[in-house]
Amino acid sequence: MVSGRGSRFSTPLRATVRYRGRAKRFTSLAFGLVLLLVCLGCSPTIIVKGDPAVTVFAASSLTDAFKEMGAEFERTHTGTKVTFSFASSSILSTQIEEGAPADVFASADADTMRAVVESGRADEPHSFATNALVVVVPRNSTVVQTFSDLAKPGVKLVLAGKDVPAGKYARLMLANASGGQGIGPDFSTRVLANVRSEESNVRAVLTKVQLGEADAGIVYRTDVQAAKGEVGAITIPGELNVAATYPITVTKEGKQNVRARTFVEYVLSKPGQEILARHGFGGAP
Repeated sequence: MVSGRGSRFSTPLRATVRYRGRAKRFTSLAFGLVLLLVCLGCSPTIIVKGDPAVTVFAASSLTDAFKEMGAEFERTHTGTKVTFSFASSSILSTQIEEGAPADVFASADADTMRAVVESGRADEPHSFATNALVVVVPRNSTVVQTFSDLAKPGVKLVLAGKDVPAGKYARLMLANASGGQGIGPDFSTRVLANVRSEESNVRAVLTKVQLGEADAGIVYRTDVQAAKGEVGAITIPGELNVAATYPITVTKEGKQNVRARTFVEYVLSKPGQEILARHGFGGAP
Protein backbone atom coordinates (compact mmCIF):
# COMPACT_ATOMS: atom_id res chain seq x y z
CA MET A 1 0.00 0.00 0.00
CA VAL A 2 2.82 2.34 0.83
CA SER A 3 4.42 1.81 -2.56
CA GLY A 4 1.08 2.30 -4.23
CA ARG A 5 0.51 5.58 -2.35
CA GLY A 6 4.02 6.65 -3.35
CA SER A 7 3.36 5.86 -6.99
CA ARG A 8 0.10 7.78 -6.91
CA PHE A 9 1.72 11.02 -5.61
CA SER A 10 5.14 10.82 -7.37
CA THR A 11 4.06 12.44 -10.65
CA PRO A 12 2.36 15.51 -9.09
CA LEU A 13 5.37 15.95 -6.82
CA ARG A 14 7.79 16.00 -9.74
CA ALA A 15 5.55 18.45 -11.61
CA THR A 16 5.51 20.71 -8.57
CA VAL A 17 9.29 20.67 -8.36
CA ARG A 18 9.62 21.47 -12.07
CA TYR A 19 7.09 24.31 -11.76
CA ARG A 20 8.90 25.79 -8.79
CA GLY A 21 12.20 25.57 -10.68
CA ARG A 22 10.77 27.35 -13.70
CA ALA A 23 9.14 29.97 -11.51
CA LYS A 24 12.45 30.62 -9.76
CA ARG A 25 14.26 31.01 -13.07
CA PHE A 26 11.53 33.33 -14.39
CA THR A 27 11.74 35.44 -11.25
CA SER A 28 15.53 35.71 -11.61
CA LEU A 29 15.21 36.64 -15.28
CA ALA A 30 12.58 39.28 -14.54
CA PHE A 31 14.69 40.75 -11.75
CA GLY A 32 17.70 40.89 -14.06
CA LEU A 33 15.64 42.63 -16.76
CA VAL A 34 14.38 45.23 -14.29
CA LEU A 35 17.92 45.81 -13.05
CA LEU A 36 19.13 46.29 -16.64
CA LEU A 37 16.40 48.83 -17.38
CA VAL A 38 17.23 50.74 -14.21
CA CYS A 39 20.91 50.85 -15.15
CA LEU A 40 20.11 52.05 -18.66
CA GLY A 41 18.22 54.92 -17.11
CA CYS A 42 21.32 55.88 -15.16
CA SER A 43 23.52 56.71 -18.14
CA PRO A 44 26.19 58.56 -16.08
CA THR A 45 27.14 55.27 -14.44
CA ILE A 46 27.70 53.42 -17.72
CA ILE A 47 31.36 53.22 -18.71
CA VAL A 48 32.07 52.95 -22.44
CA LYS A 49 35.42 51.41 -23.12
CA GLY A 50 37.54 52.38 -26.10
CA ASP A 51 40.19 54.81 -27.25
CA PRO A 52 39.38 58.55 -27.16
CA ALA A 53 38.59 59.94 -30.62
CA VAL A 54 39.55 63.28 -32.12
CA THR A 55 36.80 64.44 -34.49
CA VAL A 56 38.14 66.36 -37.47
CA PHE A 57 35.91 68.39 -39.79
CA ALA A 58 37.80 68.88 -43.06
CA ALA A 59 37.23 70.22 -46.57
CA SER A 60 36.39 67.56 -49.17
CA SER A 61 39.60 68.19 -51.10
CA LEU A 62 41.57 67.00 -48.05
CA THR A 63 39.90 63.57 -48.00
CA ASP A 64 42.74 61.38 -49.26
CA ALA A 65 45.58 63.25 -47.58
CA PHE A 66 43.84 63.44 -44.21
CA LYS A 67 42.81 59.79 -44.25
CA GLU A 68 46.44 58.81 -44.69
CA MET A 69 47.47 61.34 -42.07
CA GLY A 70 44.86 60.04 -39.63
CA ALA A 71 46.10 56.47 -39.98
CA GLU A 72 49.70 57.55 -39.46
CA PHE A 73 48.73 59.72 -36.48
CA GLU A 74 46.98 56.77 -34.82
CA ARG A 75 50.04 54.60 -35.42
CA THR A 76 52.39 57.10 -33.81
CA HIS A 77 50.02 58.23 -31.03
CA THR A 78 48.94 55.01 -29.35
CA GLY A 79 45.56 55.20 -27.68
CA THR A 80 44.09 57.94 -29.88
CA LYS A 81 41.59 57.51 -32.71
CA VAL A 82 40.86 60.05 -35.44
CA THR A 83 37.44 60.29 -37.06
CA PHE A 84 36.67 62.53 -40.03
CA SER A 85 33.73 64.41 -41.46
CA PHE A 86 34.44 65.58 -45.01
CA ALA A 87 32.22 68.13 -46.76
CA SER A 88 32.40 71.62 -48.20
CA SER A 89 34.03 74.09 -45.84
CA SER A 90 30.90 76.26 -45.83
CA ILE A 91 28.70 73.38 -44.68
CA LEU A 92 31.15 72.33 -41.99
CA SER A 93 31.54 75.86 -40.66
CA THR A 94 27.76 76.19 -40.35
CA GLN A 95 27.59 72.91 -38.48
CA ILE A 96 30.30 74.03 -36.06
CA GLU A 97 28.58 77.36 -35.46
CA GLU A 98 25.42 75.40 -34.66
CA GLY A 99 27.26 73.29 -32.08
CA ALA A 100 28.38 70.19 -34.00
CA PRO A 101 30.89 68.13 -31.94
CA ALA A 102 34.09 68.88 -33.86
CA ASP A 103 37.52 69.02 -32.21
CA VAL A 104 39.45 70.27 -35.26
CA PHE A 105 38.37 72.28 -38.32
CA ALA A 106 40.41 72.37 -41.53
CA SER A 107 39.00 74.73 -44.18
CA ALA A 108 39.83 75.30 -47.83
CA ASP A 109 39.69 79.07 -47.50
CA ALA A 110 40.34 81.83 -44.98
CA ASP A 111 36.89 83.47 -45.22
CA THR A 112 35.05 80.35 -44.06
CA MET A 113 37.52 79.86 -41.23
CA ARG A 114 37.21 83.50 -40.20
CA ALA A 115 33.46 83.11 -39.74
CA VAL A 116 33.99 80.27 -37.26
CA VAL A 117 36.70 82.12 -35.35
CA GLU A 118 34.67 85.33 -35.14
CA SER A 119 31.68 83.37 -33.84
CA GLY A 120 33.83 82.44 -30.83
CA ARG A 121 33.76 78.74 -31.68
CA ALA A 122 37.45 78.26 -32.53
CA ASP A 123 40.99 79.41 -31.80
CA GLU A 124 43.10 81.46 -34.18
CA PRO A 125 44.01 79.26 -37.15
CA HIS A 126 47.29 78.22 -38.76
CA SER A 127 47.76 78.00 -42.53
CA PHE A 128 49.06 74.55 -43.42
CA ALA A 129 48.72 74.00 -47.19
CA THR A 130 48.03 75.57 -50.57
CA ASN A 131 46.30 74.35 -53.72
CA ALA A 132 45.58 75.52 -57.26
CA LEU A 133 42.65 75.25 -59.66
CA VAL A 134 42.65 73.18 -62.85
CA VAL A 135 40.07 72.42 -65.51
CA VAL A 136 39.14 68.76 -65.40
CA VAL A 137 37.67 66.95 -68.44
CA PRO A 138 36.77 63.36 -69.35
CA ARG A 139 39.66 61.35 -70.69
CA ASN A 140 40.30 61.90 -74.41
CA SER A 141 37.83 64.78 -74.50
CA THR A 142 37.39 66.52 -77.85
CA VAL A 143 34.89 69.09 -76.57
CA VAL A 144 37.17 71.03 -74.23
CA GLN A 145 40.86 70.89 -75.10
CA THR A 146 42.06 74.34 -74.04
CA PHE A 147 41.19 76.74 -71.25
CA SER A 148 39.48 79.15 -73.66
CA ASP A 149 37.21 76.31 -74.86
CA LEU A 150 35.21 76.72 -71.65
CA ALA A 151 33.44 79.64 -73.31
CA LYS A 152 32.34 77.71 -76.41
CA PRO A 153 28.53 77.58 -76.74
CA GLY A 154 27.01 74.28 -75.66
CA VAL A 155 29.80 73.19 -73.31
CA LYS A 156 28.38 71.44 -70.24
CA LEU A 157 30.31 72.91 -67.30
CA VAL A 158 30.04 71.97 -63.63
CA LEU A 159 31.23 74.18 -60.79
CA ALA A 160 31.10 74.05 -57.02
CA GLY A 161 28.46 76.33 -55.52
CA LYS A 162 29.04 80.04 -54.96
CA ASP A 163 29.41 79.55 -51.19
CA VAL A 164 31.88 76.66 -51.53
CA PRO A 165 35.56 77.70 -51.51
CA ALA A 166 36.31 75.96 -54.83
CA GLY A 167 33.29 77.69 -56.37
CA LYS A 168 34.38 81.10 -55.07
CA TYR A 169 37.93 80.56 -56.29
CA ALA A 170 36.65 79.48 -59.73
CA ARG A 171 34.50 82.58 -60.17
CA LEU A 172 37.37 84.82 -59.04
CA MET A 173 39.65 83.13 -61.54
CA LEU A 174 37.11 83.65 -64.35
CA ALA A 175 36.86 87.31 -63.38
CA ASN A 176 40.64 87.53 -63.72
CA ALA A 177 40.34 85.96 -67.17
CA SER A 178 37.94 88.75 -68.13
CA GLY A 179 40.31 91.49 -67.00
CA GLY A 180 42.76 93.52 -69.00
CA GLN A 181 45.37 90.74 -69.14
CA GLY A 182 42.80 88.01 -69.66
CA ILE A 183 41.14 86.34 -72.63
CA GLY A 184 38.37 88.86 -73.19
CA PRO A 185 36.01 91.15 -71.28
CA ASP A 186 33.04 88.83 -71.67
CA PHE A 187 34.91 85.58 -71.05
CA SER A 188 33.49 85.04 -67.55
CA THR A 189 29.93 85.76 -68.72
CA ARG A 190 30.19 83.26 -71.58
CA VAL A 191 31.73 80.56 -69.39
CA LEU A 192 29.17 80.96 -66.60
CA ALA A 193 26.39 80.70 -69.18
CA ASN A 194 27.59 77.13 -69.76
CA VAL A 195 27.20 76.06 -66.13
CA ARG A 196 24.77 73.13 -65.95
CA SER A 197 24.96 72.42 -62.21
CA GLU A 198 26.48 73.78 -59.03
CA GLU A 199 27.69 71.08 -56.64
CA SER A 200 27.90 71.06 -52.85
CA ASN A 201 31.65 70.27 -52.83
CA VAL A 202 34.58 69.94 -55.17
CA ARG A 203 34.63 66.13 -55.11
CA ALA A 204 31.06 66.12 -56.43
CA VAL A 205 32.27 68.23 -59.37
CA LEU A 206 35.01 65.69 -60.06
CA THR A 207 32.54 62.80 -59.90
CA LYS A 208 30.23 64.42 -62.50
CA VAL A 209 33.14 64.69 -64.92
CA GLN A 210 34.32 61.14 -64.19
CA LEU A 211 30.84 59.82 -64.97
CA GLY A 212 30.70 61.73 -68.24
CA GLU A 213 27.83 63.91 -67.06
CA ALA A 214 29.78 67.09 -67.86
CA ASP A 215 32.24 68.22 -70.50
CA ALA A 216 34.37 70.05 -67.94
CA GLY A 217 34.62 71.11 -64.33
CA ILE A 218 36.89 73.31 -62.26
CA VAL A 219 38.53 71.53 -59.33
CA TYR A 220 41.82 71.51 -57.45
CA ARG A 221 44.97 69.91 -58.83
CA THR A 222 44.87 67.51 -55.86
CA ASP A 223 41.50 66.22 -57.04
CA VAL A 224 42.98 65.36 -60.42
CA GLN A 225 45.76 63.46 -58.67
CA ALA A 226 43.19 61.61 -56.56
CA ALA A 227 41.36 60.54 -59.74
CA LYS A 228 44.44 58.50 -60.71
CA GLY A 229 44.27 58.93 -64.47
CA GLU A 230 40.50 58.62 -64.82
CA VAL A 231 40.22 62.22 -66.08
CA GLY A 232 42.20 64.69 -68.10
CA ALA A 233 43.39 68.08 -66.86
CA ILE A 234 43.92 71.45 -68.53
CA THR A 235 46.22 73.95 -66.87
CA ILE A 236 44.85 77.41 -66.11
CA PRO A 237 47.30 80.20 -67.03
CA GLY A 238 49.26 81.12 -63.93
CA GLU A 239 48.58 84.85 -64.17
CA LEU A 240 44.83 84.14 -64.07
CA ASN A 241 44.74 81.38 -61.50
CA VAL A 242 43.89 81.74 -57.81
CA ALA A 243 45.89 80.15 -54.99
CA ALA A 244 43.81 78.38 -52.36
CA THR A 245 45.11 78.61 -48.79
CA TYR A 246 44.06 76.05 -46.17
CA PRO A 247 43.84 77.04 -42.47
CA ILE A 248 43.35 74.66 -39.53
CA THR A 249 42.31 75.26 -35.94
CA VAL A 250 41.09 73.69 -32.71
CA THR A 251 37.48 74.32 -31.75
CA LYS A 252 36.72 75.73 -28.31
CA GLU A 253 33.89 73.36 -27.47
CA GLY A 254 35.52 70.07 -28.51
CA LYS A 255 35.83 67.25 -25.99
CA GLN A 256 39.42 66.30 -26.88
CA ASN A 257 41.20 69.66 -26.69
CA VAL A 258 44.67 68.34 -25.83
CA ARG A 259 44.61 65.58 -28.45
CA ALA A 260 43.14 68.01 -30.98
CA ARG A 261 46.09 70.35 -30.50
CA THR A 262 48.44 67.41 -30.92
CA PHE A 263 46.76 66.51 -34.23
CA VAL A 264 47.07 70.10 -35.48
CA GLU A 265 50.75 70.08 -34.53
CA TYR A 266 51.15 66.87 -36.50
CA VAL A 267 49.54 68.42 -39.60
CA LEU A 268 52.01 71.32 -39.34
CA SER A 269 54.98 69.04 -38.69
CA LYS A 270 57.43 67.74 -41.29
CA PRO A 271 55.80 64.25 -41.47
CA GLY A 272 52.37 65.81 -41.90
CA GLN A 273 53.62 68.19 -44.59
CA GLU A 274 55.26 65.31 -46.43
CA ILE A 275 51.94 63.47 -46.59
CA LEU A 276 50.22 66.58 -47.95
CA ALA A 277 52.95 67.03 -50.56
CA ARG A 278 52.50 63.42 -51.75
CA HIS A 279 48.87 64.24 -52.44
CA GLY A 280 49.72 67.33 -54.47
CA PHE A 281 49.36 70.12 -51.91
CA GLY A 282 51.79 72.99 -51.70
CA GLY A 283 53.39 74.06 -48.46
CA ALA A 284 51.99 76.65 -46.10
CA PRO A 285 52.32 80.24 -47.46
